[in-house]
Amino acid sequence: MGGRTDRVVDVVTGISDLRAFVLPMRQRFRGTTRRAGLLLRGAAGWGEFSPFPEYGPEYAARWLAAAREAALEPFPTAVRDRVPVNTTVPATDPATAHRLVVTSGCTTAKVKVAETGQDLADDVERVAAVRDALGPAGRIRVDANAAWDVETAVLAVARLDRAAGGLEYVEQPCPTLEELREVRGRVGVPLAADESVRTAEDPLRIADLDAADAIVVKVQPLGGVRRALEVVDAAGLPAVVSSAVESSVGLGAGLALAAALPDLPFACGLGTATLLAADVTAEPLLPHEGHLEVRRVTPDAALLDQCAPDPDVTAELLERASLAAAHLEGS
Repeated sequence: MGGRTDRVVDVVTGISDLRAFVLPMRQRFRGTTRRAGLLLRGAAGWGEFSPFPEYGPEYAARWLAAAREAALEPFPTAVRDRVPVNTTVPATDPATAHRLVVTSGCTTAKVKVAETGQDLADDVERVAAVRDALGPAGRIRVDANAAWDVETAVLAVARLDRAAGGLEYVEQPCPTLEELREVRGRVGVPLAADESVRTAEDPLRIADLDAADAIVVKVQPLGGVRRALEVVDAAGLPAVVSSAVESSVGLGAGLALAAALPDLPFACGLGTATLLAADVTAEPLLPHEGHLEVRRVTPDAALLDQCAPDPDVTAELLERASLAAAHLEGS
C-alpha cells in the first residue's frame, strides 16, 4: 500500500488491509445504481467506509470513524441473537413493489415516496400495492427523505395512510425539526426522525421539541456503533436501526447496534442486501422469515477481486478516505 492509502493507514492505526469495491444495485436507489466504498481490516475484523458521493470530508469522517471502530474494536455485547427487519421498496412501479415485498419474506415494508419526477398518485399506488402484497396484518412505513414542506406533508400523510390501511410511521417528512413538530401536531400518524439525527445536539433537540415519536439511527453516519448507542440513549425515544445500503460488511455493524440495544420495538431497516446485485461475501446478510441472524461478516477474497473497481474509481475512493482521515486527525 502507498500514497493516499498510507494516509488512511496512518490515521487508522492497526489496519492491515484495505480493499475497494463497487457493487451494482438491482433498483435505482437515491438516484444511484451502485454502491462503492472501502473495506478496512484490523484486529477485530472488517469495517466499511462507503459515504454517498455528495458528502464532503467533514461528514465522511464519521463514516471513516465507524469503519475504524468496526475494524479495531469488538462490537458491544449483544442482548439478542436475531433482529427483525423490514424490506425496503424503492420508488418503483406498483407491480415491482408488489413482487419485492412478496419475495422478501418480511412482514414489514418501508416504502420510498416523494421521488423526484413522481407525484403523490404514484406513491399512493405503490403503497396500495405493498398493502396487497403484505396482507392486512403487515406493517407499512413510508420514507419521504425530507422532501415535503408542512402543508404537502399533511396532505400526503393522510392519503398514504388511507392507501396503506394505516401506516406504522412516516420517516422524515420535512427537513427541519420545527417542521416535524408542526406536522406531528396535525396528523394522527407517528413520525420518525432520520436526517435530523446527525449531531450530538440533535437527539436532545428532538426530545425537547416533541418533534418525533421515534428516531432512525445508522452506524456509519453517526460515527460507529458506540456513538449510535449514545445517541439513542440521549434521545430517550424508540430507535429503528437502518442501513446506508452498505455491503454485508457494513450491514454487520448495523446488526451489531440493533443486537446491543436494550429495547427494539420496531423492525429494523437492515434487509437492504436484497437491493444489491452482488456482495463482498458468499454468505450475505439476507433476511430469513423477516429476521437477520446476528453475526460478523468476513468478505471473500475472490469476490473482492470480482467487485474491485477500475483504478480511477479506486483513486477517488482513496482520496475521499484520505481527506476524511485528515479531518479525523485534526479533530
